[in-house]
Amino acid sequence: MKKNYWLIIIVFILTQLSPVVFIPLLALAGFRGTELYGMTLFVCFTIGFIIIALLARKTEPQREFMENRATASETVVWSIIGIFMAFAGQTIAALIETNLFGVEVGSENTQVIVDIANAVPLMIIVVAVFVPIMEELVFRKVIFGSLYPRFGFWISALASGLIFAVVHMEFEHLLVYASMGVVFAYLYWKTKRIIVPILAHVGVNSFVMIVQVIFGDEMQEIIEQHAAIVQTVQAIMRGFLL
Repeated sequence: MKKNYWLIIIVFILTQLSPVVFIPLLALAGFRGTELYGMTLFVCFTIGFIIIALLARKTEPQREFMENRATASETVVWSIIGIFMAFAGQTIAALIETNLFGVEVGSENTQVIVDIANAVPLMIIVVAVFVPIMEELVFRKVIFGSLYPRFGFWISALASGLIFAVVHMEFEHLLVYASMGVVFAYLYWKTKRIIVPILAHVGVNSFVMIVQVIFGDEMQEIIEQHAAIVQTVQAIMRGFLL
């Protein structure tokens, strides 16, 4: 593996651990509770993003990803298709988790992030932009890209996808995260351009942030109205049956 690749991985790991250092510092600055945690994550991931982006710019991809690259128009098309592929893979994996393993729908990790983003809106930028770019550079360009020349697509995609899933520390939804990792690896392999899985990943995360944070109250109201309608219909049906 290239030297800069190792540096990218090290910086990514340090970014995950850096809140231990920054939480006390920001607490001294007067931040408290959810706002403290949100600002800490914003500072840590902003610094990590800048360093990883600079390291990635100085590092060429593996030789296998430098030939037969997608054109500009193909890049745009596959980036858009990739968003739908990621959601489809996520949905299928969630159905398997629910029906075969009895895992409840919904992500505790996502809900925590949404709560933090509501307290610290700057976290929307982190979740929607910084984190997807960092993860694609680490898990697709570095890990998948390094494994692919030796092990081929499937082993490399599954391995990088599994590591991607484990890092999210939500083991009941391991299949959901792994499936998304495989989709993003496919997009990189298909187009030979890391910008494609980056844009698809940014699209997915941005959609979640828009729906659950920016329009969270409106969505909750719609859900409650839908539930009320369903309950009314069920009551009417029970009345007919009686």
